[in-house]
Amino acid sequence: MLLKRSLPKVRWQYWIKPWQQVDWLLFCLAVAVSMFGGLMILSTELNKPVTDWWWHWLMTGIGSIIALFLARCRYENLMQWHWLTYALTNFSLILVMVVGTTAKGAQRWISIGGFHVQPSEFAKVGLIISLAALLHKRRDPTFDSVLRSLAIAAVPWGLVFVQPDLDTSLVFGSIVLGMLYWANANPGWLILLVSPVFSAILFSIPWPLSNSIVLFENISLTPLGLAWAGAMGIVGWQTLPWRKFGLSGIGTLCLNMLGGGLGVFAWNHLLKEYQKDRLTVFINPELDPLGAGYHLIQSRIAIGSGEIWGWGLFKGPMTQLNFVPEQHTDFIFSAVGEEFGFVGCLILLFAFCLICYRLLHVAQTAKDNFGSLLAIGFLLMIVFQLIINVGMTIGLVPVAGITLPWMSYGRSAILANFIALGIVESVANFRQRQKYY
Repeated sequence: MLLKRSLPKVRWQYWIKPWQQVDWLLFCLAVAVSMFGGLMILSTELNKPVTDWWWHWLMTGIGSIIALFLARCRYENLMQWHWLTYALTNFSLILVMVVGTTAKGAQRWISIGGFHVQPSEFAKVGLIISLAALLHKRRDPTFDSVLRSLAIAAVPWGLVFVQPDLDTSLVFGSIVLGMLYWANANPGWLILLVSPVFSAILFSIPWPLSNSIVLFENISLTPLGLAWAGAMGIVGWQTLPWRKFGLSGIGTLCLNMLGGGLGVFAWNHLLKEYQKDRLTVFINPELDPLGAGYHLIQSRIAIGSGEIWGWGLFKGPMTQLNFVPEQHTDFIFSAVGEEFGFVGCLILLFAFCLICYRLLHVAQTAKDNFGSLLAIGFLLMIVFQLIINVGMTIGLVPVAGITLPWMSYGRSAILANFIALGIVESVANFRQRQKYY
Protein backbone atom coordinates (compact mmCIF):
# COMPACT_ATOMS: atom_id res chain seq x y z
CA MET A 1 0.00 0.00 0.00
CA LEU A 2 2.80 2.37 0.93
CA LEU A 3 4.64 1.42 -2.24
CA LYS A 4 1.62 2.32 -4.40
CA ARG A 5 1.28 5.69 -2.72
CA SER A 6 4.94 6.49 -3.34
CA LEU A 7 4.91 5.57 -7.05
CA PRO A 8 3.11 8.70 -8.35
CA LYS A 9 5.49 10.89 -6.38
CA VAL A 10 8.51 9.10 -7.84
CA ARG A 11 7.13 9.51 -11.37
CA TRP A 12 6.48 13.19 -10.80
CA GLN A 13 10.06 13.72 -9.55
CA TYR A 14 11.40 11.72 -12.48
CA TRP A 15 9.73 14.00 -15.03
CA ILE A 16 10.33 17.31 -13.30
CA LYS A 17 13.94 16.65 -12.29
CA PRO A 18 15.54 17.70 -15.62
CA TRP A 19 14.02 21.18 -15.24
CA GLN A 20 14.52 21.51 -11.50
CA GLN A 21 16.61 24.70 -11.61
CA VAL A 22 14.95 26.36 -14.59
CA ASP A 23 14.02 29.97 -13.91
CA TRP A 24 10.26 29.46 -14.13
CA LEU A 25 9.48 33.10 -13.45
CA LEU A 26 11.51 34.13 -16.48
CA PHE A 27 9.92 31.46 -18.65
CA CYS A 28 6.34 32.19 -17.56
CA LEU A 29 6.79 35.94 -17.98
CA ALA A 30 8.04 35.49 -21.55
CA VAL A 31 5.13 33.19 -22.42
CA ALA A 32 2.61 35.54 -20.77
CA VAL A 33 3.95 38.57 -22.66
CA SER A 34 3.85 36.60 -25.90
CA MET A 35 0.25 35.49 -25.31
CA PHE A 36 -0.72 39.07 -24.54
CA GLY A 37 1.05 40.13 -27.73
CA GLY A 38 -1.14 37.73 -29.72
CA LEU A 39 -4.22 39.26 -28.13
CA MET A 40 -3.11 42.77 -29.11
CA ILE A 41 -2.34 41.62 -32.67
CA LEU A 42 -5.87 40.21 -32.82
CA SER A 43 -7.19 43.61 -31.75
CA THR A 44 -5.28 45.39 -34.53
CA GLU A 45 -6.60 42.95 -37.17
CA LEU A 46 -10.28 42.76 -36.19
CA ASN A 47 -11.36 45.09 -38.98
CA LYS A 48 -8.93 43.93 -41.64
CA PRO A 49 -9.79 41.58 -44.51
CA VAL A 50 -6.90 39.22 -43.71
CA THR A 51 -6.12 38.09 -40.17
CA ASP A 52 -3.17 35.95 -39.19
CA TRP A 53 -2.86 36.76 -35.49
CA TRP A 54 -3.23 33.09 -34.61
CA TRP A 55 0.25 32.47 -36.02
CA HIS A 56 1.61 34.41 -33.07
CA TRP A 57 0.04 32.06 -30.54
CA LEU A 58 1.02 29.01 -32.59
CA MET A 59 4.64 30.16 -32.70
CA THR A 60 4.47 30.85 -28.96
CA GLY A 61 3.44 27.24 -28.35
CA ILE A 62 6.13 25.84 -30.64
CA GLY A 63 8.73 28.20 -29.23
CA SER A 64 7.85 27.25 -25.65
CA ILE A 65 8.36 23.56 -26.43
CA ILE A 66 11.70 24.31 -28.10
CA ALA A 67 12.77 26.44 -25.11
CA LEU A 68 11.91 23.66 -22.62
CA PHE A 69 13.79 21.13 -24.73
CA LEU A 70 16.88 23.36 -24.91
CA ALA A 71 16.66 24.03 -21.17
CA ARG A 72 17.41 20.37 -20.40
CA CYS A 73 20.31 20.21 -22.88
CA ARG A 74 23.73 21.26 -21.65
CA TYR A 75 24.59 24.67 -23.05
CA GLU A 76 28.32 23.84 -22.92
CA ASN A 77 27.83 21.75 -26.06
CA LEU A 78 27.33 24.98 -28.00
CA MET A 79 30.98 25.83 -27.38
CA GLN A 80 32.09 22.77 -29.35
CA TRP A 81 29.87 23.71 -32.29
CA HIS A 82 30.20 27.48 -32.26
CA TRP A 83 32.19 27.62 -35.52
CA LEU A 84 29.53 25.52 -37.22
CA THR A 85 26.87 27.85 -35.78
CA TYR A 86 28.84 30.83 -37.10
CA ALA A 87 29.18 29.24 -40.56
CA LEU A 88 25.45 28.41 -40.74
CA THR A 89 24.60 31.95 -39.64
CA ASN A 90 26.65 33.50 -42.43
CA PHE A 91 25.47 30.93 -44.96
CA SER A 92 21.82 31.75 -44.25
CA LEU A 93 22.52 35.48 -44.62
CA ILE A 94 24.27 34.87 -47.96
CA LEU A 95 21.47 32.56 -49.09
CA VAL A 96 18.84 35.24 -48.49
CA MET A 97 20.78 37.56 -50.80
CA VAL A 98 20.69 34.91 -53.56
CA VAL A 99 17.21 33.38 -53.35
CA GLY A 100 15.52 35.68 -50.85
CA THR A 101 12.13 37.33 -51.19
CA THR A 102 12.03 41.10 -51.57
CA ALA A 103 9.46 43.18 -49.71
CA LYS A 104 9.33 46.88 -48.87
CA GLY A 105 12.61 47.51 -50.65
CA ALA A 106 14.64 44.92 -48.74
CA GLN A 107 15.58 41.31 -49.40
CA ARG A 108 15.36 39.73 -45.95
CA TRP A 109 13.19 36.60 -46.21
CA ILE A 110 13.53 33.08 -47.58
CA SER A 111 10.30 31.40 -48.60
CA ILE A 112 10.11 27.76 -47.47
CA GLY A 113 6.80 26.06 -48.23
CA GLY A 114 4.91 29.32 -47.93
CA PHE A 115 6.60 30.13 -44.64
CA HIS A 116 8.77 33.26 -44.79
CA VAL A 117 11.91 32.80 -42.68
CA GLN A 118 13.98 35.86 -41.75
CA PRO A 119 17.57 34.64 -41.20
CA SER A 120 18.69 37.91 -39.60
CA GLU A 121 16.50 37.15 -36.55
CA PHE A 122 18.27 33.83 -35.97
CA ALA A 123 21.60 35.49 -36.77
CA LYS A 124 21.27 37.47 -33.53
CA VAL A 125 21.34 34.19 -31.58
CA GLY A 126 24.19 32.87 -33.69
CA LEU A 127 26.22 36.03 -33.08
CA ILE A 128 25.67 35.77 -29.31
CA ILE A 129 26.86 32.15 -29.28
CA SER A 130 29.94 32.95 -31.40
CA LEU A 131 31.01 35.94 -29.30
CA ALA A 132 30.43 34.09 -26.02
CA ALA A 133 32.64 31.23 -27.24
CA LEU A 134 35.41 33.68 -28.21
CA LEU A 135 35.30 35.92 -25.14
CA HIS A 136 34.87 33.39 -22.35
CA LYS A 137 38.52 32.29 -22.34
CA ARG A 138 40.01 35.53 -20.99
CA ARG A 139 39.08 37.37 -17.83
CA ASP A 140 40.50 40.62 -19.25
CA PRO A 141 40.47 40.60 -23.08
CA THR A 142 43.55 41.98 -24.79
CA PHE A 143 43.35 44.50 -27.61
CA ASP A 144 44.11 41.73 -30.11
CA SER A 145 41.29 39.53 -28.80
CA VAL A 146 38.87 42.47 -29.00
CA LEU A 147 39.89 43.09 -32.62
CA ARG A 148 39.41 39.38 -33.34
CA SER A 149 35.92 39.48 -31.87
CA LEU A 150 35.06 42.58 -33.90
CA ALA A 151 36.32 40.90 -37.07
CA ILE A 152 34.15 37.84 -36.36
CA ALA A 153 31.09 40.03 -35.74
CA ALA A 154 31.77 42.21 -38.80
CA VAL A 155 30.90 39.44 -41.28
CA PRO A 156 27.25 38.81 -40.26
CA TRP A 157 26.84 42.51 -39.48
CA GLY A 158 27.94 43.44 -43.00
CA LEU A 159 25.70 40.80 -44.59
CA VAL A 160 22.70 42.15 -42.68
CA PHE A 161 23.59 45.77 -43.46
CA VAL A 162 23.64 45.22 -47.23
CA GLN A 163 20.18 43.55 -47.34
CA PRO A 164 19.58 46.43 -46.38
CA ASP A 165 18.52 46.00 -42.75
CA LEU A 166 20.00 48.92 -40.84
CA ASP A 167 17.73 48.35 -37.86
CA THR A 168 18.91 44.78 -37.21
CA SER A 169 22.52 45.85 -37.74
CA LEU A 170 22.03 48.33 -34.87
CA VAL A 171 20.89 45.43 -32.67
CA PHE A 172 24.06 43.57 -33.67
CA GLY A 173 26.14 46.58 -32.63
CA SER A 174 24.51 46.80 -29.19
CA ILE A 175 25.10 43.07 -28.62
CA VAL A 176 28.78 43.30 -29.56
CA LEU A 177 29.51 46.38 -27.43
CA GLY A 178 27.60 45.05 -24.42
CA MET A 179 29.20 41.62 -24.50
CA LEU A 180 32.67 43.16 -24.80
CA TYR A 181 31.92 45.31 -21.77
CA TRP A 182 30.64 42.31 -19.79
CA ALA A 183 33.84 40.46 -20.74
CA ASN A 184 35.85 43.27 -19.04
CA ALA A 185 37.16 44.90 -22.21
CA ASN A 186 38.68 48.34 -21.63
CA PRO A 187 35.78 50.87 -21.59
CA GLY A 188 37.97 53.34 -23.46
CA TRP A 189 38.15 50.97 -26.42
CA LEU A 190 34.37 50.68 -26.50
CA ILE A 191 34.01 54.46 -26.49
CA LEU A 192 36.43 54.69 -29.38
CA LEU A 193 34.44 52.12 -31.35
CA VAL A 194 31.34 54.32 -31.40
CA SER A 195 33.16 57.67 -31.45
CA PRO A 196 33.17 58.06 -35.29
CA VAL A 197 29.36 57.79 -35.26
CA PHE A 198 29.11 60.62 -32.74
CA SER A 199 31.63 62.59 -34.77
CA ALA A 200 29.43 62.27 -37.85
CA ILE A 201 26.53 63.72 -35.84
CA LEU A 202 28.40 66.43 -33.94
CA PHE A 203 30.24 67.70 -37.01
CA SER A 204 26.84 68.66 -38.42
CA ILE A 205 25.78 70.74 -35.38
CA PRO A 206 26.96 74.38 -35.42
CA TRP A 207 26.02 75.03 -31.79
CA PRO A 208 27.51 76.59 -29.65
CA LEU A 209 29.50 78.44 -32.31
CA SER A 210 27.70 79.21 -35.55
CA ASN A 211 30.73 79.55 -37.80
CA SER A 212 31.85 76.22 -39.25
CA ILE A 213 35.28 75.50 -40.72
CA VAL A 214 34.84 74.79 -44.44
CA LEU A 215 37.25 72.22 -45.84
CA PHE A 216 35.74 71.43 -49.22
CA GLU A 217 32.54 72.23 -51.00
CA ASN A 218 29.56 71.02 -48.92
CA ILE A 219 31.90 69.60 -46.25
CA SER A 220 32.48 71.64 -43.12
CA LEU A 221 33.62 70.87 -39.58
CA THR A 222 32.04 72.44 -36.52
CA PRO A 223 33.87 73.46 -33.35
CA LEU A 224 31.72 71.06 -31.36
CA GLY A 225 32.80 68.17 -33.58
CA LEU A 226 36.43 69.21 -33.39
CA ALA A 227 36.24 69.31 -29.59
CA TRP A 228 34.82 65.79 -29.58
CA ALA A 229 37.53 64.54 -31.94
CA GLY A 230 40.19 66.09 -29.69
CA ALA A 231 38.70 64.43 -26.62
CA MET A 232 38.68 61.06 -28.40
CA GLY A 233 42.32 61.64 -29.34
CA ILE A 234 43.15 61.91 -25.65
CA VAL A 235 41.16 58.75 -24.87
CA GLY A 236 42.98 56.89 -27.63
CA TRP A 237 46.35 58.09 -26.39
CA GLN A 238 45.57 56.89 -22.87
CA THR A 239 44.02 53.50 -23.69
CA LEU A 240 45.44 52.19 -26.97
CA PRO A 241 48.75 50.29 -26.98
CA TRP A 242 50.63 52.52 -29.47
CA ARG A 243 51.41 55.40 -27.12
CA LYS A 244 54.93 56.11 -28.39
CA PHE A 245 55.18 59.49 -30.13
CA GLY A 246 51.43 59.88 -29.52
CA LEU A 247 50.59 57.64 -32.48
CA SER A 248 47.46 56.24 -30.83
CA GLY A 249 46.12 59.71 -30.06
CA ILE A 250 46.91 61.09 -33.51
CA GLY A 251 45.37 58.05 -35.19
CA THR A 252 42.19 58.34 -33.13
CA LEU A 253 41.94 62.06 -33.84
CA CYS A 254 42.30 61.48 -37.58
CA LEU A 255 39.76 58.63 -37.50
CA ASN A 256 37.16 60.84 -35.85
CA MET A 257 37.89 63.69 -38.26
CA LEU A 258 37.41 61.25 -41.14
CA GLY A 259 34.21 59.90 -39.59
CA GLY A 260 32.84 63.39 -39.19
CA GLY A 261 33.70 64.37 -42.76
CA LEU A 262 32.20 61.18 -44.17
CA GLY A 263 29.07 61.71 -42.10
CA VAL A 264 28.56 65.21 -43.47
CA PHE A 265 29.29 64.01 -47.01
CA ALA A 266 26.84 61.11 -46.69
CA TRP A 267 24.14 63.44 -45.37
CA ASN A 268 24.59 65.90 -48.25
CA HIS A 269 25.18 63.49 -51.12
CA LEU A 270 24.29 59.86 -50.32
CA LEU A 271 21.16 59.81 -48.17
CA LYS A 272 17.87 60.27 -49.95
CA GLU A 273 15.29 62.73 -48.70
CA TYR A 274 12.99 60.08 -47.25
CA GLN A 275 15.92 58.62 -45.33
CA LYS A 276 16.76 62.03 -43.89
CA ASP A 277 13.13 62.56 -42.95
CA ARG A 278 13.03 59.22 -41.18
CA LEU A 279 16.01 60.18 -39.04
CA THR A 280 14.86 63.68 -38.13
CA VAL A 281 11.08 63.72 -38.29
CA PHE A 282 10.69 62.45 -34.70
CA ILE A 283 11.86 65.87 -33.49
CA ASN A 284 8.92 67.63 -35.12
CA PRO A 285 6.62 65.18 -37.00
CA GLU A 286 4.12 67.98 -37.69
CA LEU A 287 6.46 69.27 -40.41
CA ASP A 288 5.36 66.35 -42.60
CA PRO A 289 2.05 65.13 -41.08
CA LEU A 290 0.95 63.18 -44.16
CA GLY A 291 4.35 61.74 -45.03
CA ALA A 292 7.29 60.79 -42.83
CA GLY A 293 5.62 62.03 -39.65
CA TYR A 294 2.32 60.21 -40.17
CA HIS A 295 3.25 57.01 -38.31
CA LEU A 296 4.52 58.85 -35.26
CA ILE A 297 1.64 61.33 -35.09
CA GLN A 298 -0.98 58.57 -35.22
CA SER A 299 0.93 56.48 -32.68
CA ARG A 300 1.14 59.35 -30.20
CA ILE A 301 -2.54 60.17 -30.65
CA ALA A 302 -3.48 56.53 -29.98
CA ILE A 303 -1.33 56.28 -26.85
CA GLY A 304 -2.50 59.65 -25.55
CA SER A 305 -6.18 58.85 -26.11
CA GLY A 306 -5.87 55.85 -23.79
CA GLU A 307 -5.27 58.18 -20.84
CA ILE A 308 -5.09 56.30 -17.51
CA TRP A 309 -7.17 53.14 -17.98
CA GLY A 310 -7.62 52.94 -21.75
CA TRP A 311 -10.67 52.38 -23.92
CA GLY A 312 -10.78 48.66 -23.23
CA LEU A 313 -9.86 45.59 -25.27
CA PHE A 314 -11.10 45.78 -28.89
CA LYS A 315 -12.52 49.26 -28.24
CA GLY A 316 -9.70 51.63 -29.18
CA PRO A 317 -10.97 53.85 -32.03
CA MET A 318 -7.54 54.49 -33.55
CA THR A 319 -6.72 50.79 -33.46
CA GLN A 320 -10.07 49.50 -34.70
CA LEU A 321 -10.24 52.05 -37.53
CA ASN A 322 -6.67 51.19 -38.62
CA PHE A 323 -5.29 54.70 -38.28
CA VAL A 324 -1.85 53.53 -37.12
CA PRO A 325 0.19 51.91 -39.93
CA GLU A 326 2.15 48.73 -39.16
CA GLN A 327 0.45 48.56 -35.78
CA HIS A 328 0.61 44.78 -35.49
CA THR A 329 4.40 44.84 -35.88
CA ASP A 330 6.49 47.93 -35.15
CA PHE A 331 3.75 49.97 -33.44
CA ILE A 332 2.08 47.31 -31.31
CA PHE A 333 2.86 49.33 -28.18
CA SER A 334 0.47 52.05 -29.37
CA ALA A 335 -2.39 49.53 -29.28
CA VAL A 336 -1.51 48.69 -25.68
CA GLY A 337 -1.47 52.37 -24.77
CA GLU A 338 -4.82 53.08 -26.40
CA GLU A 339 -6.77 50.09 -25.15
CA PHE A 340 -5.17 49.62 -21.71
CA GLY A 341 -3.99 53.13 -21.00
CA PHE A 342 -1.11 54.34 -18.89
CA VAL A 343 -1.67 51.58 -16.33
CA GLY A 344 -1.53 48.86 -18.98
CA CYS A 345 1.71 50.29 -20.40
CA LEU A 346 3.25 50.36 -16.92
CA ILE A 347 2.28 46.73 -16.27
CA LEU A 348 3.77 45.62 -19.59
CA LEU A 349 6.98 47.56 -18.99
CA PHE A 350 7.15 46.15 -15.46
CA ALA A 351 6.91 42.63 -16.92
CA PHE A 352 9.79 43.43 -19.27
CA CYS A 353 11.80 44.82 -16.35
CA LEU A 354 11.26 41.55 -14.46
CA ILE A 355 12.38 39.58 -17.52
CA CYS A 356 15.53 41.69 -17.78
CA TYR A 357 16.18 41.34 -14.04
CA ARG A 358 15.93 37.55 -14.23
CA LEU A 359 18.22 37.48 -17.27
CA LEU A 360 20.76 39.56 -15.36
CA HIS A 361 20.43 37.21 -12.38
CA VAL A 362 21.14 34.20 -14.58
CA ALA A 363 24.17 35.98 -16.05
CA GLN A 364 25.51 36.78 -12.57
CA THR A 365 24.97 33.28 -11.16
CA ALA A 366 26.15 31.23 -14.16
CA LYS A 367 28.83 28.72 -13.29
CA ASP A 368 31.21 29.86 -16.06
CA ASN A 369 31.98 32.84 -18.28
CA PHE A 370 30.47 31.18 -21.35
CA GLY A 371 27.05 30.82 -19.75
CA SER A 372 27.22 34.32 -18.31
CA LEU A 373 28.00 35.82 -21.71
CA LEU A 374 25.16 33.89 -23.34
CA ALA A 375 22.67 35.29 -20.83
CA ILE A 376 23.99 38.85 -21.04
CA GLY A 377 23.93 38.75 -24.85
CA PHE A 378 20.24 37.87 -24.84
CA LEU A 379 19.59 40.56 -22.22
CA LEU A 380 21.27 43.17 -24.42
CA MET A 381 19.19 42.13 -27.42
CA ILE A 382 15.93 42.45 -25.45
CA VAL A 383 16.84 45.76 -23.75
CA PHE A 384 17.95 47.48 -26.95
CA GLN A 385 14.86 46.45 -28.90
CA LEU A 386 12.60 47.41 -25.99
CA ILE A 387 14.08 50.90 -25.63
CA ILE A 388 14.09 51.66 -29.35
CA ASN A 389 10.62 50.28 -30.05
CA VAL A 390 8.88 51.99 -27.14
CA GLY A 391 10.90 55.17 -27.70
CA MET A 392 9.91 55.47 -31.34
CA THR A 393 6.19 54.96 -30.64
CA ILE A 394 6.17 57.96 -28.29
CA GLY A 395 8.56 60.12 -30.32
CA LEU A 396 11.78 59.90 -28.29
CA VAL A 397 13.91 58.21 -30.97
CA PRO A 398 13.76 58.03 -34.78
CA VAL A 399 11.28 55.58 -36.27
CA ALA A 400 13.02 52.26 -36.89
CA GLY A 401 11.84 48.85 -38.00
CA ILE A 402 12.72 47.23 -34.67
CA THR A 403 10.03 45.02 -33.18
CA LEU A 404 8.97 44.73 -29.55
CA PRO A 405 10.16 41.30 -28.29
CA TRP A 406 7.37 38.71 -27.94
CA MET A 407 4.75 41.39 -28.63
CA SER A 408 5.16 42.33 -32.30
CA TYR A 409 3.99 40.01 -35.06
CA GLY A 410 6.85 38.09 -36.63
CA ARG A 411 7.14 34.32 -36.74
CA SER A 412 10.91 34.22 -37.13
CA ALA A 413 11.38 36.75 -34.33
CA ILE A 414 9.19 34.76 -31.93
CA LEU A 415 11.06 31.51 -32.60
CA ALA A 416 14.47 33.20 -32.33
CA ASN A 417 13.52 34.78 -29.00
CA PHE A 418 12.33 31.46 -27.57
CA ILE A 419 15.45 29.66 -28.81
CA ALA A 420 17.57 32.26 -27.02
CA LEU A 421 15.34 31.91 -23.96
CA GLY A 422 15.85 28.15 -23.97
CA ILE A 423 19.63 28.59 -24.07
CA VAL A 424 19.48 30.99 -21.12
CA GLU A 425 17.26 28.56 -19.22
CA SER A 426 19.89 25.89 -19.85
CA VAL A 427 22.47 28.19 -18.26
CA ALA A 428 20.15 28.55 -15.24
CA ASN A 429 19.35 24.84 -15.13
CA PHE A 430 22.97 23.71 -15.09
CA ARG A 431 24.36 26.17 -12.56
CA GLN A 432 25.16 23.11 -10.43
CA ARG A 433 25.88 19.55 -11.37
CA GLN A 434 22.78 17.38 -11.21
CA LYS A 435 22.07 13.68 -11.38
CA TYR A 436 18.93 12.47 -13.05
CA TYR A 437 17.30 9.24 -12.01
